[in-house]
Amino acid sequence: MSNDRTPQPKSGLSRREFLTRGAAAAGGLAAAPYLLGGSPAWAAVDEGAKVGGKVDVLNWTFYIDKKSKKDFPKQTGIKLKYSETLDDNNTFFAKYQEQFANDDHIGFDIVTPTTWMAARLIELGYVQPMPFDLMENRGNLRAELENPAWDPTGEYTVPWQTGYTGIAYNIEATGREITSVEDLFDPKFEGRVGWLLEMRDSMTLALLSTGMTREEIAAGVTFNDAKPAFDRLEKAAQGGQIRRFTGNSYVSDLLSGDFALNVAWSGDVAQLTLEEPNLRFVVPDEGGHGFWADVMCMVSTSKRDKQVAAWLDYFYDPVNAARVAGYTSYISPVADIEDELAAIDPDAAENTILFPEQDVLDRLVQFPLLDPDDEERFDERYAEITGG
Repeated sequence: MSNDRTPQPKSGLSRREFLTRGAAAAGGLAAAPYLLGGSPAWAAVDEGAKVGGKVDVLNWTFYIDKKSKKDFPKQTGIKLKYSETLDDNNTFFAKYQEQFANDDHIGFDIVTPTTWMAARLIELGYVQPMPFDLMENRGNLRAELENPAWDPTGEYTVPWQTGYTGIAYNIEATGREITSVEDLFDPKFEGRVGWLLEMRDSMTLALLSTGMTREEIAAGVTFNDAKPAFDRLEKAAQGGQIRRFTGNSYVSDLLSGDFALNVAWSGDVAQLTLEEPNLRFVVPDEGGHGFWADVMCMVSTSKRDKQVAAWLDYFYDPVNAARVAGYTSYISPVADIEDELAAIDPDAAENTILFPEQDVLDRLVQFPLLDPDDEERFDERYAEITGG
């Protein structure tokens, strides 16, 4: 799949399937949360104070741990209908657009699209402001995720999990540290470089490679601005520098040695290093793409303010947020969960990919929102280069 956070790999494993299986194989993150002692803040809620009612949630596959799905109804008294059938942003939009447009309820109160799709839903009026007045834990949101580009007023979304894009490499294969986007074009690595099929991630690094600054990208990019980056990528692809464009099958290419380095997602590499200690991840000196996020939205036809607020509060409790982060290997949108995660997995709590230093954060830039005409031209041009 293109244009979302979970492109399907050639191996048939979704990105989240790979992470889940990788964690299980490592004997750690997927299983450890169920051993966590103690109870979340919700456990202290009086029986008589439980919210009750029902909430229907549409999410991505392998994006929530089993304990949370069991504990949330128990702690809140809310009946949960949980679906993991959101597997592509464009497919989701096509499936429900007519119902949205007709103000027909789609069967879910909460949906979790990627940021650029969330921006589209906001613009079209298909989602409503979140019931933050009924939520106690919103203040736990990481400061850098407040009032993001896809939701400038911060009214309509809260992040579910976040990540960023840089370069993964095998130090044994490269023979040196990778520090720059120019390393992706170094003839030394001809035929051993991978790029992502996801346009926004790859184009951020391609734009930086042509001399555009992070500030210029953040201010907005037109199709004409991007032409040099498209041309450079095309030349690298046709000349053999780029071995191929992939979904998350790049994890197999890295492990097999087919790729010496590639454009990669932070969460993947956090898991891969458990299997191959020679693998490393860097946000280049010029910058990387981030934070991207899958975000929670409340559909316009939902009437379940209290239940939605209870769902948000539950997962913005640091104990629950840490458990989910440990399961997914994504970066939690909740601040200061290191201690809670350390109780689950001490190594994960010290992983600088999951908890990047400030100098790394300072090098990240969000790919800007595109107007509809430019978005179509970007997608078409990128497909020409990638063969998509």
